[in-house]
Amino acid sequence: MARGGPRLDHGRRQELGQSFQDGGEHYQRVRPGYPGESADWLIPAGARDAVDVGAGTGKFTALLLERGLTVSAVDPSGDMLEQLRAHHPEVSATRGTAEATGLPDSVFDVVSVAQAWHWCDPLPASTELARILRPGGTLGLIWNQLDTSIPWVHRLSRIMHAGDVYKPGFRPVVGPGFGGLESHVTRWEDRLSTAEIMELTKSRSYYLRATEAIRGKVLANLDWYLHEHLGHDVDEEVSLPYLTLTWRAARV
Repeated sequence: MARGGPRLDHGRRQELGQSFQDGGEHYQRVRPGYPGESADWLIPAGARDAVDVGAGTGKFTALLLERGLTVSAVDPSGDMLEQLRAHHPEVSATRGTAEATGLPDSVFDVVSVAQAWHWCDPLPASTELARILRPGGTLGLIWNQLDTSIPWVHRLSRIMHAGDVYKPGFRPVVGPGFGGLESHVTRWEDRLSTAEIMELTKSRSYYLRATEAIRGKVLANLDWYLHEHLGHDVDEEVSLPYLTLTWRAARV
């Protein structure tokens, strides 16, 4: 994905999205969760029913549940949903996409799409998500991204090929069924070892689609950067700075 925002055509979006069809256990283990502040800002007062679309293994689903909502989940990957069901058996989880959820009309107060909107075709997805929301319901779009305003993190993101980093001023595309798009930013840090940073890199779409030779080069460069250039010991814990970008819009 381009750093100024998604510039993927439909075919390329589908190709890269296929990277996440398998590997649910690894994704659940190595990917960060989301800060509670993001969910608190997103969820409107009085909301009862939510659906997490592109839910993956349930990283954002967990925040919805913790806030007392009745939650459904949709994802195209059966492997990811197996992990979600194992961790959150109370959630109704079905296979589907943002463009075709398979859910009934006007039944949710909140639809969240965490770390997945860039894999969606935004206008058809907006039409579908507006259909399943109640009038005045909230669409939430959430992204974790490395805080590349910090020089060492910026270089790390380049080595990791962490493509989901947006420039200031980025604004996601949503369809005419939504209005009043607002944004919120949470700054936070994730504590993880250098070995876990290596594993995090292996969960990125660039790495998953790469040849073995390119994968080897990425990991070798990362090993050099973390342990030789930055001087961290093997398995030393590092505070990795993140931004969580959260957007909300109301169904009109």
